[in-house]
Amino acid sequence: MDLPAQNCNRRNFLKVLGAGAVIAGLPAPLWAKKDNRPNIVWIVAEDMSRHFGYNGETTIKTPNVDRMAEEGVVFENAYITCPVCSPGRSAMVTGMYQTTIGAHQHRSGRGTEKIYLPRHVKPIPQIFREAGYYVSNGSGPQLKGAGKTDYNFVYDKNLYDGPDWSGRKPGQPFFAQVMLKGGKYRSDRNNAPVSPADVKLPPYYPDDPVMRQDWAEYLNSVMTVDKNVGQVIQRLKDEGLADNTVVIFITDHGISHARGKQFCYEEGVHIPFVVWSPGKLKPAVRKDLIAHIDMAATSMYFAGIDIPDYLESRPLFGKDAKPREYVVSARDRCDETVERIRSVRKGNFKYIRNFHHLRPHLQPNAYKDKKPTIVRLRELHVLGKLDKNQLSIVTSYRQPEELYDLEKDPWELNNLALDKSYKNQMKEMQAALAEWIEQSGDKGQYPEPDAMYDSDMKVYLDGMRSKANMTEHVKVIERNIAQMKKWQAEGK
Repeated sequence: MDLPAQNCNRRNFLKVLGAGAVIAGLPAPLWAKKDNRPNIVWIVAEDMSRHFGYNGETTIKTPNVDRMAEEGVVFENAYITCPVCSPGRSAMVTGMYQTTIGAHQHRSGRGTEKIYLPRHVKPIPQIFREAGYYVSNGSGPQLKGAGKTDYNFVYDKNLYDGPDWSGRKPGQPFFAQVMLKGGKYRSDRNNAPVSPADVKLPPYYPDDPVMRQDWAEYLNSVMTVDKNVGQVIQRLKDEGLADNTVVIFITDHGISHARGKQFCYEEGVHIPFVVWSPGKLKPAVRKDLIAHIDMAATSMYFAGIDIPDYLESRPLFGKDAKPREYVVSARDRCDETVERIRSVRKGNFKYIRNFHHLRPHLQPNAYKDKKPTIVRLRELHVLGKLDKNQLSIVTSYRQPEELYDLEKDPWELNNLALDKSYKNQMKEMQAALAEWIEQSGDKGQYPEPDAMYDSDMKVYLDGMRSKANMTEHVKVIERNIAQMKKWQAEGK
């Protein structure tokens, strides 16, 4: 597969530089001043849903992202392929479903058992470098350090040239990833502009002071991200790069809440997706269904790089743009917690398949169980203060299938899966998921090998043991691991 890729790269720079760039039978450097290919910038914020002004959020002001949306192309129906960091990022940086490349278990391949990409699959930064781009991955708006990777597969530690594009050669185009802390940034609540009293909670969460405080802190972090985005855009303008740069802004999944991060409800998988390039794109709002991995092929389209045939990513512009009939999101193991959930968005309908439905929605998970919101949900459950919509989050079982009409029921409260009048719709969604599982080669349909699970859990536990005051947390993880193995033995 390498040789055709090299030939493709050669064809591309000849198209870009022209015949006059060939001297003594050799191509001119790809960063020669005649190279006017656009720069590509991915801005990715962690743990954040679609709560920006351009999406209708009124509690806060997000002028920078809103300006990107006003001047760029907004994709209203963009979905992450996995609602948790490492599998979603593994998918993002390869243009492949994490379930196709075997990187679908969160924080996997970290121990003695490793995950390797299929030989024909290359990380997107490598493809850009081979095409002559300077590639970078930086943290925060100032890009002073290496940005988050969190990839589940083995990759070259020299995949990136630096944290930002300042090290490139004169005239050389760059591909830059800008990683923002996003919803993990919580400001001093005593100096926060959003008051808990102003918060509007989704109806599936109880109106409680703890929940309000957490949501207010989250909205403050959204404003911080907006400020960060503005700083990145301003740097591009100050350096005279904005007119020849394509910027794509997304989040890596939804807010870290009981129905968000790690889950396939809209709060977890429906993300913002804005493509900004005033010199190349006219403002537009598009409603077609897209997956976050489509950033890869779209970026290659703008850069004039031939898109590999194996890529599951699709270009969103140009003659080869092909609409998706449906989009699939997939959640598998997160830390010690074994799970398998698949969702399909098609038209106005959303279908969710819970393969481990005999386990509760909020399975034991040390990472999430210590969050104040989860603690409070469990307390309110014991006190009998949750209504029927909120109760479903903490009950001991789930429906094996869920179906929602998002136009009539955007909060996904009314499960239509058992409604006979939606029998045909159910069959259509079930068929779409079955088709995707087969065509993509969903590796999540096979249990994770014990050797891989135990290898990753050892790394997880050893990491916690190395930290001070984590003895009790280690005991919780160990109990959870034992519970997972017990349920597996029972066929749950």
